[in-house]
Amino acid sequence: MENKKIFLESEDGEKLEFYVEEETRINGTSYLLVSDSDDDEANAYILKDMSADGDMLAEYEMVEDEVELDAVFRVFQQMLEDVDLRS
Repeated sequence: MENKKIFLESEDGEKLEFYVEEETRINGTSYLLVSDSDDDEANAYILKDMSADGDMLAEYEMVEDEVELDAVFRVFQQMLEDVDLRS
């Protein structure tokens, strides 16, 4: 199964492509676990949905706060442990 791709634009206008690995909602805020590649050497990032209710387009930013990052990472880690990867 191919991962969903999202495209973001950096502050300097560079187009960035990410693969959505998992998504969750914590305390009313949506988070995405994304990778920069679909291979085993990919880097993973956690993005936070910063868009307002009713916005037509989602606006994401990378989670940089260490406490928030650790808490959300643990949720994604638990979610991925619960996935049955056997075919």
